[in-house]
This record gives sequence, structure tokens and C-alpha cells, in this order.
Amino acid sequence: MGQKTNPIVNRLGIVMGWQSSWCNNYKNRIQEDFKVRRYIETRLLKGIVSRIFIDRTLKFITITIRTSRPAIVIGKRGEEVDTIRKELRKFTKKEVQINISEVRRPELDAPLVAKGLVRQLENRISYKKIIKLSIISAMRMNAQGIKIQISGRLNGSEMARRESYKEGRISLGTFRADVDYHMAVAHTVYGSIGVKVWIMKGEIYGKKELSPLFGLKQKKSRFYNNNKFSSFNKKKKKV
Repeated sequence: MGQKTNPIVNRLGIVMGWQSSWCNNYKNRIQEDFKVRRYIETRLLKGIVSRIFIDRTLKFITITIRTSRPAIVIGKRGEEVDTIRKELRKFTKKEVQINISEVRRPELDAPLVAKGLVRQLENRISYKKIIKLSIISAMRMNAQGIKIQISGRLNGSEMARRESYKEGRISLGTFRADVDYHMAVAHTVYGSIGVKVWIMKGEIYGKKELSPLFGLKQKKSRFYNNNKFSSFNKKKKKV
């Protein structure tokens, strides 16, 4: 079972929470969520966005962007964030607040690892080399295990194949295991190459707060609000 299901979906409500928080009018809100995520990922630099969390009320949307490079997302004096907020307000027709959360250890973040591999594959770098470097970096950051699977016309070969590289342990059948997972696709000259990344960070015991933003709001150093950022600049200028 653990090999055939998405590790994150398999643990929803147990040790992991949902990336979108809302209810009612599912059809329209799912479409709107998809448009919001697609716009943000295409607008920002490729490969720096980890995950996008959306929290809704009747007339208000709070979007939290997890990224390894918050300075690029915020822009000079917060201009980039303001532009994104104005564009999202146009097609959602609601008030939008954008928060930026920094990923301090991108080597242990599956989306960032997978997107980094995709970017390098599209630049025609040897897949064996970049996969080994990713595994070494993750294990250096005290990951309990990492697995990378790549499939397609590797190195431009005529016959498509699948290869897996693993180090440490990945307990996909244990619900309390904190397993991060992401799948990405590299569009190369000789076809599409799929990349899957599993990273195990440990096991979670006891009751856990399932809100994905709970841990981020506790640490102000890792959490940037666009309104707070602009007020911080004003105070700095007065001094």
C-alpha cells in the first residue's frame, strides 16, 4: 500500500494537514485554487517555491508562500509581493493577503529538491551526478532517508527506463513517519522525464497540530508578512 499511494495524502488528518483550508462551493474554489497556484509558480523564478498554502474566509484569502529565497519573492521594498497581490485580487475578486515563509533547509524539502533536479535535467546535466549530490546533501542535514526515482528517456536513449536511488530508510507503511514527497516533470529535448523524491525526516509521536501554518507563525524570523515588511522599512528610514 505504501508504494502505491501519495505519502502525503495517505497521512492527511494523522500527522499532516491540508494545504487549502475552506469549505462549501467546492467546484469553483478548487478551480480558483488551481489558478492561484499556477499564477504564483509561473510568475516567480522557477524552482524557488516549495508549497503554497491557501486559507479562505467569505471575502478574504490568505496565501502563504514557502520559498528558499524570500528576498526574490518579496522584491525591492516589497514591490513584487504587491504586484502579485494586485493581480490575484483581479481574478479572485476578493481581498488577498500574502505571507512569505522561508525554508531554512532546502536540502530536506522534497519539492525544492525535485524542482532543482528538474532544472538541472533541462540544462542537460548528467542525472546520475545531480541525484548523488542531492542524496549526499540531504543525508548531511540529518535526514533519516531519501529516495529518488527518475523515469523516461534518460541521457536521450531510445528505450525509456526507470531508475531508483536510495539511502537510509523510508517507512512508507508507517503512518507516524514524517515523509515529504513531491513529483515533478522535466521537459527536455528528447522527451519528458519524471522525477519523484521521498525524504524521511523522522517519526511523530503524540498529538500534532494539523494546521500547516502552526509551526511557521511561532517563529517570527521565518515568517514575513507583506504589511509588516513595508512598515519595517518605514521605521528603518526614520532612524
